[in-house]
Order: sequence, then structure tokens, then C-alpha cells
Amino acid sequence: MIQKAQNKKTVVLSIFILLVGLFSYAQEDPFNCDYNAYLFQYNDIYALDLSSGNSYLVKENITPGNINAVGYNPADGYIWGSLSTPSKSIVRIGKNFSTQVFYIPELPTSNRYVGDVREDGVYYLKPGGSTYYLIDVNPNSSNYGKFQATKVLSQNLNIHDWAFNAVDGMLYTVEKKTNILYRIDPESGVVLNLGIVPILENLNYTFGAVYFDVEGRFYVSANQTGTVYVINDVQNLENGSSIVSNLFAFGPSSSLNDGARCPTAPVPQEDCVNGIDDDGDGLTDCDDPACSGIAECPTIDLEVSTGNKGGLESNDRLSALINKRNYLRSKSNYKFNKAYAKKVVKTKSYKKTASKSSEFTLKNLIPLDVIPGTYAVESSPADLIEITNATELFSVDYIKDDKTVAVILATKTENGVYEHTKYICDRLLGAELLSVSTIEIKGQTFIKSIIKNIDGSKEFVLSFSGRLSNDNKSFSIESHWNIDKYTANETFYNFQIWTNKVDDLITLGAEALELFEAQRTILDYHNSTPPPVFVKKGKYIDGALELEIINTNKTKNIVFDAGFKRTESSETEYSNKKINLDGDYITTLRINTGNIFDIGFRIENDSNQTPDDLFMSDGPWGVDDSSEDTNIESFTISQNNHIYNGNGYKVERNISLKAKTKSYVAAYKAFTPRFNAVDLSDFDALELDAYGTGQLEITIVKKGIKLWKNQFKTTIKLTDTEKHYAIPYAHFVSPSGEVLELNDVVTMVFTMSSDGVEIVEKEVKISNIQFTQQVLGVDDGVIAENEVLLYPNPMNTTTELSFYSEINTSTEIEVYHLTGALVKRIKENTIIGNNRITLLREGLKSGMYFLKIKNDFRNYKTIKLIVN
Repeated sequence: MIQKAQNKKTVVLSIFILLVGLFSYAQEDPFNCDYNAYLFQYNDIYALDLSSGNSYLVKENITPGNINAVGYNPADGYIWGSLSTPSKSIVRIGKNFSTQVFYIPELPTSNRYVGDVREDGVYYLKPGGSTYYLIDVNPNSSNYGKFQATKVLSQNLNIHDWAFNAVDGMLYTVEKKTNILYRIDPESGVVLNLGIVPILENLNYTFGAVYFDVEGRFYVSANQTGTVYVINDVQNLENGSSIVSNLFAFGPSSSLNDGARCPTAPVPQEDCVNGIDDDGDGLTDCDDPACSGIAECPTIDLEVSTGNKGGLESNDRLSALINKRNYLRSKSNYKFNKAYAKKVVKTKSYKKTASKSSEFTLKNLIPLDVIPGTYAVESSPADLIEITNATELFSVDYIKDDKTVAVILATKTENGVYEHTKYICDRLLGAELLSVSTIEIKGQTFIKSIIKNIDGSKEFVLSFSGRLSNDNKSFSIESHWNIDKYTANETFYNFQIWTNKVDDLITLGAEALELFEAQRTILDYHNSTPPPVFVKKGKYIDGALELEIINTNKTKNIVFDAGFKRTESSETEYSNKKINLDGDYITTLRINTGNIFDIGFRIENDSNQTPDDLFMSDGPWGVDDSSEDTNIESFTISQNNHIYNGNGYKVERNISLKAKTKSYVAAYKAFTPRFNAVDLSDFDALELDAYGTGQLEITIVKKGIKLWKNQFKTTIKLTDTEKHYAIPYAHFVSPSGEVLELNDVVTMVFTMSSDGVEIVEKEVKISNIQFTQQVLGVDDGVIAENEVLLYPNPMNTTTELSFYSEINTSTEIEVYHLTGALVKRIKENTIIGNNRITLLREGLKSGMYFLKIKNDFRNYKTIKLIVN
């Protein structure tokens, strides 16, 4: 009796909702083949751009119950779906997201999650099992809003959505686990197996939202990863046909979801070879996952960066330490070689449940033997312990076919979370954040990001940390985009995972969480959502930040909140400003900052969702005082007083160094904070202003040269007054005998040396360093360092001297007889570059003479002159 009363109440409620829906009918607008796809999750609606995979929330809580089994109705232009509450009801949704509910008593009470609408306005709705229901939703039909028929599939399928193809009128779906593409005759229910979809082979995802476009391309979205796959020309396939499939976009994960889209609307496609962002997703040609394996684009399985170089540079206190670490690595010819690295293998205790009182290390939390065809080697950058807040560190590279395909960098920190995340700093160091969305791991939603490195490789990135809780008896897992969201002053076990495939990211993340669970019970999860507005890429140049903003939720305003330093040692300054956006998906901004050394900033969106954080540091200046007999008296760094507007490559900031040494002291400047190489091959001279004591050796460090002794060097003479120097590349020499090509420069070093016996005081000030295309003089080529050319020789009445000068100065030319007597002296004002001076005979008798050329900067080689 209670049950009857409840059923009667449900019917009354349904009739009331139906009347409310009918009252608002005239107020609604149809979607009318909107080009968007719409993703329904619970009772929220997201607009989904299939090209980019990005979605944004357009309406929350539109119905009392959850919506599933949605489909676009070509007969009326509305979206229809199945409601969980009221029971046995379906819903019509308009463009303004108002709803009309229909009670269909013939429907089962629950579990209705597969649905779409045929061209003539028949809604095909399927719960679990093989039975499906037909409902008339054509407004021109006399049976509008009523049950039509029940049909049965010729075989039971484990599917979670299907869609009508407007090209042939058939239903299509992909089965979970088998990844088989099926064509279903909607009238007879006959199921045709078209084969396993190649791009989905060996995957185990739920395909909860599927869509068609006007060409008959079938788009399949995986719930756990948000990855959208495309299957081409399904209407032309038969059993045994070759199925053409590919990645299409990387979007957000979802659950209890379904998708709807007008099947006759086009979906923009990337051309892949024309250098244009054809589909408007912010990704051009090979950066677009839809181009994976097409034309010249490689499949997305390139090698990722080793863990031995990871875990760096997300705050302002690390820059100098990291720079020194990289400089010393380079100087000692250090290189991590995975071929000789120690293999990490399973032990008998792997994944065994530990007692809650037992101790464990990071090694106990590292997944092993979970990515087919790989083995693991230790790549721990142990020197991070000295310069970061990590008290324990362990990293492994997962190797397949001699390539690093995945990495886990694990750290233990005792007073807060680890201070570095890849996505915070990599974007302003030349990398790009192609996408940020979600993945689902063990029923929990985590943030995934896709980073494109400078070398073109792409990495799928996940970060989370396990915090000891409940008197160290349990773990609380935290995963946030913003470091300040993590619980303060607690012990964390931090994991950063990056892979070349999103599927491996989920595999490693799930296994790592199970290894956490083996050591301590996971009590709860505290995870954040990704930022809807984020910086795709950016750079600092000539006193300004140039940023490319991705705006996934059409935010109109952002707040730029920054802290920055002018030099390595200056005080932090702050800026806070509101910036208007145009609402476009991609916006380019230029934010003037003046000359700076580093900057950390937050971009807050107007919907108060997760903000985006970034950190940028220029390559720092450092001082090499590693010699035991060297004592640094002062080392100061000063900012350039003006914004550079030249055509060269400007080296930021000036230095002054004073020291006492018996051996050497050096200042060095990295071109990037990561020791990444820069290409300076478009220039041909190094210019700088300098003064100081004695000789200054300048070394240009190339990444491609492994031995420090083979780096290219030159020497200039300093004076006690400041002079401007222009040193051609040709004057830098290497013991290897190679010609200098500055296509991979990582740092430059300025060294002052003593004789190794006596302690002497050394001082240098260097400013206004730049690499330029210098007009070098009268000849096409640069005259070698210290060389003098003489033509004609023998001389009759005149001859011409040619030599190169690094400075503007007064130069003496002296002519000596064989006896050593000085017979002629002239002074000429010489300029930077090749100089040509005419020498007159003027009474010189026939015979042999010696020419000596000198100035404050250098003494050139003595040459012979013959007079006829």
C-alpha cells in the first residue's frame, strides 16, 4: 500500500512537471543544429568543442534528476534525454536550457543511459541489456510524447552510448573492453561487427559520449581520460574492412555522462600541413592530436625528458642554486646515460600490505612492470636534496626501445608539499601548455596537463601528494594546481608523473595509489579542478611579458597578481591589475613589467574558479669560487637602465666582481634557467662594455661539446677605464680546431686567472652584453685575432695594412730596420672591425723592415715588409 501511494504521488508530480513544461513551451528556442556538442553530467550541461576537447559549464541543475541517454532531435531542433527523477520520464531541453518533462509509463524505472533520436523524430532509448524502446518525439506526429514500440538487439552489447549517422541512418557504437565498432539497424535491431577500432586496441575505457558530423565521422569520448577519438567514414565499412581511426582531441574526464550533437553539423578539421590553426583550438598542424601520424606529423609517442633533469625551478629562491648546479655539471662533463643506469626491479615485498607501524621509503611507492614492453632505471637527481625542500628523492625512467617513455619523480618533504611542479614554470621557459583538463583514476578526478617541450616532444603530466594523517596511520591524497592549496607544515610523499601517452599516465597513477594503499590506508582525497583560464605559452622580452591566454569558459576579465625582482639580489616588487579579455578562446596579451630577473604571477578568473600560477626566471648570473685559494670580496648584479630596442640578442643585467685568488675566479651567465640551448647563429659578434685588471678570458659554452676543455674561448685585455668591445665569432677558438657555430649556446663564462703562485686581486665590471650582426669592416671575412695582412708586399710606393680591432682606439704603427732602429712611427684612429691603413714609402730605402702594430688593447703579430 505504501508502494501504491508512492506511485500515485510520482504520477501526480510528473503531470505537474509536464504542465509546467507545456506552459514554458512557447518560451523555448530550439538548438537548430548548433555546431557545439553538449556533454551532460548528472544534471549539469557543458558545451563541448570537439576540435579542442575543451568544455565549459553552461547550465547547472536544470532538472531535479540526472540526465542521460541524450540525443539531438532533427525533427524539432531540441535535445532529448532520459531522467532519473521523476521515474519513467524523459525531458526535452531548449537552447535557453528550459525543460519539458514527459512521463512514459512503458519505460523501465532506472538504468536508462543509451540514447539518440532518429531523423524522423523517434527517440531510441536503451537501458542495460538488449531491449530498447522507441518513443515518438516528433512534434508533428499525433503520437507526440508517447511510447511507440519495444525492440531487441540481435546480441547483447556492453555499451554506454550510441548515435545516428545522418549519412546512412544507422546507429553506431563502440563496446567497452572489446573496443569493437558496431553498426545497428534501428528497425530490425540486427548488430553488425565492423571490427576492433585500431586506435582503441588494448584500452579499457567507458565510451559514455559519442557524436557524428555531417561527413559521417564518428567521435568517441573516453570517460576516464576525456580523450576524443575519431573513426572515419563508418558508413562505408563492412565486416573485415580496414578501419581508419585516430586521436582527435584531449578533453576532460567525466562520469554519469552522455553527449548530444546535431549529426549534420560539420566539425572543423586541422589541415596538418598548412601552418594554420584551421579548427580554432589553438593548436597548429602537428601540435594538434588530430594530426598524430598524418602527413609529416609523428604519432604521439616521442621520448620524454629524463627524471634526472626534472624537479626544478618553481620559486625564486632556487634560481642561483640550480644555475650553479647546472654550471658545475657542465664543467665536469656530467651526463646522465640511461644505458648505464641501475635497473629497478620488483622485490618480494612489492605491493605487499605493510603494518601500520613499519617504515617505508619512496622506493616502496614506485610502480614497476605495469607498462608493457618497458623496464625501469633509476634516474634520481640526487643533487636536488641540497637545493630543494626534499629530504628524500627517488626517480625512475621507464625505457622502451631505448627511449624514455615515462618518468616518476618522487620526493619526501617534511614541512609542506614539494615546491616544484612542471606546469608552473615550463611555460615561460619555452614550453607550451597545450591542454589542461581532468582524468579519472580509481574513481577520483585528477588534473592532467599536456606540455609541449622546446624539442617538440609532448608530455602528459600528473601531480599528487600523499599526506600522512590520522597519527601517521593513513594517507590523505591531495592534488591541486596551486601549491598554496596543499595543507601546510605536513609530511608529504610527492609524485610527479609524466608520460608520452595519456593511457600510461592513468596506469602509473593508479598503480602508485595502490602502492600508497599497501603502506597506509587512503583515508580521503582532496583534489582541485583545473583552471578554466590559463596561459598556453609566454615569454619575457624587452621589459614585457607576452602571453597567449586560453579562455575555456569565456571569462571577460582576469586579475594579474604578480611579485617580481629586478635582479637576483633585489627586493621583491608587486603588481596587481585587472585586465579585460575579449571572450575569445585565444587571447594574446602584452603586460609591461620593465626589466626583471624573475616573476611569479597568478591569473584569477571572474568566475572564482581555480586560478593559473606561473613562475619565470631568466638564466641567472653566478660566480665560480670553487678554487680553495679564491676569496670573493664583492659580487654585485645590476639591472640595465633602459629597455633594449636593438636588433641583437641582449644579455640581461650587468655584473661587478672583485676577488683575491692564486688560481682563478669566474662569473658565468646561463642563457636559460634550465641550461637549455639558445640559437645565436644569426649573429656574428659579441659586444660588451668592460674595465678591470689584466686579461679576461671569455668562454662560450656549447651544449653539443661534451668536454669542457674543447669549449670556444678568446681573451681580451682590460684597462682601468671602460671600453666597448666587439669580438667576432671568428676570434673564439677551440683546441678541437672546429669553426664556431653558435646554434646551441647554454652559458658564457668570464674568467680571470693568476699564475698559481701569488695571490693577486682581480676586478672586472661587465655591462651591456649583446650578440649582434656587426659591420666588421672593409673585407668580407674577419681578419684573425692578432693577425696583420699586408698588400702589396714587396712595396713600391704604397702598401695597405689590414687588421681587426675589437675596440675604437688609437693604434700605433712602427717600422723598424733590420738593425732594430725605429725609422717610422704613425698613429691612426682605428674603429671596431676590420681596419685598412695605407702606408707610404716616404724615403724608405730598399730592403727588409719589420712592422709592429699595437694599442691599449693588444699587440699584433710582427710582420716583415720588403721595399723594392
